Amino acid sequence: MNPVPVCQESYACGGSDEAAFECDECGSLQCARCELELHRQERMRNHDRVRIAPGHVPFCDSCKGDSSCSASGGRLRAVVRCQGCKINLCLDCQKRTHSGINKRKHPLTTYHTVKSPQENSEAAEESEMEILKAKLEQVCSFLLVDDNEEMQVKDEEDFVSRLGCRADELLKVVSVFGNTGEGKSHTLNHTFFLGREVFKTSPTQESCTVGVWAAMDPVHWVVVIDTEGLLGAGANQGQRTRLLLKVLAISDLVIYRTHADRLHDDLFKFLGDASDAYLKHFTRDLKATTSRCGLDVPLSTLGPAVIIFHETVHTKLLGSDKPSESADRLLQERFRKLGLFPEAFSSIQYRGTRTYNPPTDFSGLLSILEQQLDNNTTRSPRSASVIYKALQALSERFSGDISDEQMTSNSFFPDEYFTCSSICLSCGSGCKRSMNHLKEGSEHEAKQRCRYSAQYDNRIYTCKACYEGGKEVIVVPKTTASSDSPWFGLAIYAWSGYVIECPNCAVIYRSRQYWYGNQDPVETVVRTEIQHIWPGSDGFLKDNNNAAQRLLDGVKYISQSVTDLSFKPAKAVTSWLTDQIAPTYWTPNSLILKCHKCAEEFQANDTKHHCRACGEGFCDACSSQTRPVPERGWGLAPVRVCDACFRNRGIPTELLDAALEEEGGTIARKVGEAVQNTLGAVVGAIDIPLGLVKDAARPAYWVPDQDIHSCCECQKEFAPRLSIHHCRSCGQGVCGDCSQERRSVPSRGWDHPVRVCNGCNQKPGDL
Repeated sequence: MNPVPVCQESYACGGSDEAAFECDECGSLQCARCELELHRQERMRNHDRVRIAPGHVPFCDSCKGDSSCSASGGRLRAVVRCQGCKINLCLDCQKRTHSGINKRKHPLTTYHTVKSPQENSEAAEESEMEILKAKLEQVCSFLLVDDNEEMQVKDEEDFVSRLGCRADELLKVVSVFGNTGEGKSHTLNHTFFLGREVFKTSPTQESCTVGVWAAMDPVHWVVVIDTEGLLGAGANQGQRTRLLLKVLAISDLVIYRTHADRLHDDLFKFLGDASDAYLKHFTRDLKATTSRCGLDVPLSTLGPAVIIFHETVHTKLLGSDKPSESADRLLQERFRKLGLFPEAFSSIQYRGTRTYNPPTDFSGLLSILEQQLDNNTTRSPRSASVIYKALQALSERFSGDISDEQMTSNSFFPDEYFTCSSICLSCGSGCKRSMNHLKEGSEHEAKQRCRYSAQYDNRIYTCKACYEGGKEVIVVPKTTASSDSPWFGLAIYAWSGYVIECPNCAVIYRSRQYWYGNQDPVETVVRTEIQHIWPGSDGFLKDNNNAAQRLLDGVKYISQSVTDLSFKPAKAVTSWLTDQIAPTYWTPNSLILKCHKCAEEFQANDTKHHCRACGEGFCDACSSQTRPVPERGWGLAPVRVCDACFRNRGIPTELLDAALEEEGGTIARKVGEAVQNTLGAVVGAIDIPLGLVKDAARPAYWVPDQDIHSCCECQKEFAPRLSIHHCRSCGQGVCGDCSQERRSVPSRGWDHPVRVCNGCNQKPGDL
C-alpha cells in the first residue's frame, strides 16, 4: 500500500504533517509549514522546490548526488523508505546499506510507482504496437495473376484462405501503379506493413515484381495489390499492360507512385487512357458481375479514387510555389492541356513529399489513404468472393495473345487490347465486339461495310418484296423450282434459264423469261448485300456451297431422269459431274480402274470413293473411316478417308495454310465451269436434240438450227458437235471464228454489246 508521504524535516510540524513539497537541494520532503519556515532564511531562499502529487516517489537519500551509483548522475527514485532510519532508498542502496544483521530488521515501506496519463498513453501505444507487429508478422503476399494473364488462385475459397480473412468480412482494394524501378513495392511495405518486406524488393536492375501479387492488411482491412512496372523490358508487354487495367477496375484506391523530380506526361497519358478504356470496355462486365453477386451498389458506378504520390529530392512539390492554387487544381489543368479527361475516376488527389535525407516519409500518404478508406459514399467495401469474381470475369472476357502490330499504338490501352482480334478475310476490317463474345452467342460485327471478293463470293440476295414487308429472306439462284418435276424442270431450265425462288413469294425471277431484254434480278426482284467473311466460321464457304448447291439442285433431277432411262448414262453423268467439281488433288474417275488399296477392279455398277485426304480412289470397304481433314479445305466435319490416312492424323502447319489458300481460291471457279457445262453434258449422255429446245426460245428472225449446215461467212460445214452461233444482227448461223466481234444492235432489241458476224460488224450502220 502506498505510504502517505510525510514531512521529513520536523522543523515546524514535528514530522507529523503530510508532505507537500520536495526540495532537491535540501534533500527532503517538506510539509507546507516547514517549507515556508525553512526557505525564509536567506541562504535557502533560492532552493529549487517542486509541489508533489499523489503517488509521488522521492529521490533516494543515500545515492543522491553520487554519480557512481547510476548512469543518470545519481538521480534515482526511491523504491522503499526505511522507517527506522527515516530515509528513502533505491534498490541498490537498500541492498548495500541494509544487508547487515541489525538494519535488515528495520521496517520498510514500498513506493508503488503511479504513472502519469502521458506515460499511460505511451505504454498503451507500445502495447498496441506490439500487438500490431504480431499481426503483421503473419502476413505474406501471394501471386494472384501471372504475366500471361492466367489466374493463379483456384477459386473463391482459395482466395479467402490465402488472404487470411473470414468469408463475410467486407474489404476494400488498394493497388499501386507506376514505372518500373519507382519503388512501388517499397511504398506498400512501409505504408501498410511497418516496413516488413511483404512484397519483394530488389536493388538489382531486373524487375522484382512479375505479374500481380496480393496481401491482406489486417489493420485497415484492405486487399493490397502490387503490380508490374510500366515501361519495363520483357515479353508479352501488351498482355501485361492490359492486366494493369483489370487490376485498376477492381480497385477502390489507386496509388500512382512516381520518384521523378517533375511530373511527366506519361503519368497523365496512362491515367487518361485508362479512364477511356475503363468506360468503354469494362462497365458492362462489371455491371453483370454486380447482378450475379446481388450487390446494392454497382461496381461500375464510379471508378477508383487515384492518389498521385510524388517524391522529390531537388525540386519543390507541386503547388508549393503557387499558394493560391491547390495541387489538385493544377493536376486537372495539366490533364486539360494534354486533351485528356479522366472522367472514370471518382477523384484524383496529389500527395507529395520531399526527401532531403532518407528514409522517405510515408505518413502523409497513409493519412490520405485512411481518409479515402473511411469514405463509403462512392465505393463500398465488399466481400473477398465478390472481388475475386470481378477479377475472374474480366480475365475470362479479356484474354488472348496480342500481336506485335497491335502494340504500335500511341495509347497505353488501345482498343485492340480488349476487342475481338478476328479480321474479315474479304475486306480486312476488324470485329468491334469485345473479346470472347462468341461464348455469349454474339456474332461478329465489323467496324465498316464489307466489299465484294470473287474468291469468297460473299454476295447474298434477299427478296425485295419481303424486305419491303419487314422481313429479310435470303434467296438462292437454282436450276429448277421446288415444285417442278424432273423432266419438266429440265425443259424449263433449257427454255427459261435459272430461277430465283422465295419461300414466301414462290418463283420471283427466271433468267430467260423473255426472248430478249431480260432485266437483271438486282434491278427488279432482289436486293444485294455483301457479307463479311470471318475466319474460323463456315461463313466464307456458305455462298460457295450455295453455288455448288445450285448446280446439284438441277443435276439432282437430271440424274434421276437419266437413271430412269438407263444405268450407264447415269454413271457417265455422275462421273463427269464428280470430276468437274472435284479438287485438283483427286484422281479423275476415268483413271480409277481398281481400288488403290486392295487392287480389286471396279465393275460397271461399283461406286468409286475418293479419300478426302490423299485423293486416291477406293472401294467402299477400304474407305469406311471418317475424320476431319481441315488441311484439304474440308473444315472440321468428319469426311470419308481411307484406312491409311485415318491412322496418319498428322497435319503439318505449312500444309494446312497452303491447302486452305488453294481450295479457297479454286472452288468458286470450278463450280462456275460445272454449271456452264452441265446441260450440254447431260444432253450428250442421253442424246437429246438440244437444237430443238433452243429454237423454241429464240427470236423469230434467227435461222433455225436444223436449217443451218454451214457458216454464212466462211461456208465451212458444221460438224455434229460444233457449236452454231447466231449473229444478233442478221440472224444467220456462223462459226466461232467468224463471230468474235461484239457491238450493240438496238434495232433488234440488243442495247448492250452482243455477238455479230464479221459482215455485219463491217457495215456502216445498224440494220
